[in-house]
Amino acid sequence: QVQLVESGGGLVQAGGSLRLSCAASGRTFSSYTMGWFRQAPGKEREFVSAITRSSSFTYYADSVKGRFAISRDNAKNRVYLQLNELKPEDTAVYYCAADPQTVPTGPRYNYWGQGTQVTVSS
Repeated sequence: QVQLVESGGGLVQAGGSLRLSCAASGRTFSSYTMGWFRQAPGKEREFVSAITRSSSFTYYADSVKGRFAISRDNAKNRVYLQLNELKPEDTAVYYCAADPQTVPTGPRYNYWGQGTQVTVSS
C-alpha cells in the first residue's frame, strides 16, 4: 500500500513556474514507476509525465515537453514536477500516481494522490 500526498500547487501568472512535490509513504518507493496526471474542469484526466524506478527513463506529454521536468529522490520518497513557462491551459488539478508495474504513459496506476490545484492566470 502506498499513500501519496501532493503539494506545491497554487496561482501563478502565465510564464511563471511552480514545483510540485509528491510525498510517498512506505519503504518500497524505489520499486514504483511514478506518474503525474492532470484534470482540467470539464475534461478527462490526462497523462503529463512519468519516471521509471531508477530515473532511467522519463516521459512527457507533447503539450508539456520542454517546459516541465520530472525527477525523483528515492532516498526521500519523493517525486517532483517542475512546471516552467506555464500557460493558462495548464490550469488543472495535478495528481501524482504510483504503480510497481505499469506502462508509464498509461492510465493504469494503482495508487493516486488527492491532487493539487494549479491555476495559471493570463
